[in-house]
Amino acid sequence: MIQALAVLSAESADQLSWIDEHKVATDELALEFDDVFRMMTDVQQEDFLDAEALGKLQLIDAMLEEMSGGEHADRWSREALATDAGWRQVRTLARDLLVRLQGAWRLPLPEIHVVR
Repeated sequence: MIQALAVLSAESADQLSWIDEHKVATDELALEFDDVFRMMTDVQQEDFLDAEALGKLQLIDAMLEEMSGGEHADRWSREALATDAGWRQVRTLARDLLVRLQGAWRLPLPEIHVVR
């Protein structure tokens, strides 16, 4: 989860570099998070996270879901990473959560673990 949050919390320019480096679409930012978040729903999340942290993860998930769908395709453009209010909110929540869990939000961006 920390690695997925690192990608979501990164500055938009860093996110674009990560996307280019891994030759993936913008939606991979959310898909990395979604993969881990869905796996977490299969285990007792309370064993790993307190209620506040879990709430922030759920809010990030809800925000990404709200941004999804064909009618919101423009929110997944490269330009939207820097300009869209939803992306700014996701970034802020991810940063807050990383500071809470790791003490800092600026972490190295990970390699992609799942090839789509």
